Amino acid sequence: MQTQMQELVGRLTTLDPEASETLKVVVYFDTLIAAGAGLDSLLRGAAALSGVVAGAERRGRVSRRGPDGQSPQAEPLTRGPERPCSVGAVWLERVGPRHADDEMIVERLAFALDLLEARHNPVGELEIAIDPTRTLAERTTALARLRLEPGSRIRIVATRSDAPSAPSSVVVPTRYGLMRAQLRRRDEQPSATPAGLGPWVRADHAPDSWEGAAIALRLTEPAVPVVDATDLGALLMLARAHDPRAPHDDVMALARLDARTAQVLQALVGAESIRAAAAALGMHHSTLQARHEALTRELGYDPRTAAGKVRYGAAEFLLRLTDIRGVERPTPRTS
Repeated sequence: MQTQMQELVGRLTTLDPEASETLKVVVYFDTLIAAGAGLDSLLRGAAALSGVVAGAERRGRVSRRGPDGQSPQAEPLTRGPERPCSVGAVWLERVGPRHADDEMIVERLAFALDLLEARHNPVGELEIAIDPTRTLAERTTALARLRLEPGSRIRIVATRSDAPSAPSSVVVPTRYGLMRAQLRRRDEQPSATPAGLGPWVRADHAPDSWEGAAIALRLTEPAVPVVDATDLGALLMLARAHDPRAPHDDVMALARLDARTAQVLQALVGAESIRAAAAALGMHHSTLQARHEALTRELGYDPRTAAGKVRYGAAEFLLRLTDIRGVERPTPRTS
């Protein structure tokens, strides 16, 4: 590629002497863009054209190339001229007076990098592919641009929005807040934790995998930093029907309990008898019996019956998917 750069520079010098230096720079970069040049090639081209080191910062990662096509080992003495672009910035490392065409070289380098990003960055297509509000035709078109057949086997992984950027990932809003979605085509460990793994699906069912991944991420905790939505079984259906902005009364009833009362309720549900629960809590049997009766009135059901245990379990599960701070709480009932 370096030889091609030098040949291109040579051809440009044979242009009509009356052609401006600006035109030569434009033709040079247009030729590189038409050839499908990548970042390294663009930097090598800018360096060959300017005779000094050219650099780019792309999503926090710095790349530099000298006129010889190599990556300089020494730290840059200067960044100038410099121009921002969609993913960072580009610059020349000119020491001393700037040349007349330096500004145009940097401008066309930034433009070329923006085109490269638009051409190869799948972020926008992934956002379309996982959006359930898009039509099947729109999602299929996006999948094609991601080089995926509708029947391809994929899964979507959800991580926090502030997780490091990863290939084929995009930050999107969800009903649980902002999350980063990442496309996976093979089974591998998440690039960051905590992480929620969506179920494996056909690519044209990507929104289903994304919804499962978002739910799974909400269920992670320090002891379990990765949750696979497939492991939720029928609970995944329950979670899909849950609106975290308008939770069920059973969920709000648990949210109103203080920590000690929540502990007492958990013991009542899990123990074989009230006497066993009292022993585990270090409470007198009659005291816990009274607490049990009060909780039954507060919850609106007996948490020790078979049906009551199911209601409690479902409400406790959905509470983990709910940010109570964003929900208007009803006034607690008095016992």
